[in-house]
Amino acid sequence: MNTRPAPRAEHFSTAVRGTIFGKRGEIARRLNPGDSLLLIPDPPGVDDPSVWVHARGGDVLGHLAPDVNLWLVPWLLAGGRCHATVAKINSEDTESWRRIIIDVRLIANPA
Repeated sequence: MNTRPAPRAEHFSTAVRGTIFGKRGEIARRLNPGDSLLLIPDPPGVDDPSVWVHARGGDVLGHLAPDVNLWLVPWLLAGGRCHATVAKINSEDTESWRRIIIDVRLIANPA
């Protein structure tokens, strides 16, 4: 599994971070491998912006790692689009930052 994708990798897998805060654990328990997810970047002007992972319906599940955010946030803000799905859900015994693995495929390049 590639958890540190090269900048602008067309397809990669990565863990979702921050899944233990609030009611995110309840949201995670509703997920199944193959479920579609939404990736939403912070708006322009945010210090250290993140890409936020949302379950269908809009519930926040967590965010992506800083090394992914460095290139994916600007790419998305420039008009890039991607498709994300749940790849694997590890047991609750797994460290929270490695519990949910997603697959991301870039589907459109910014103009």
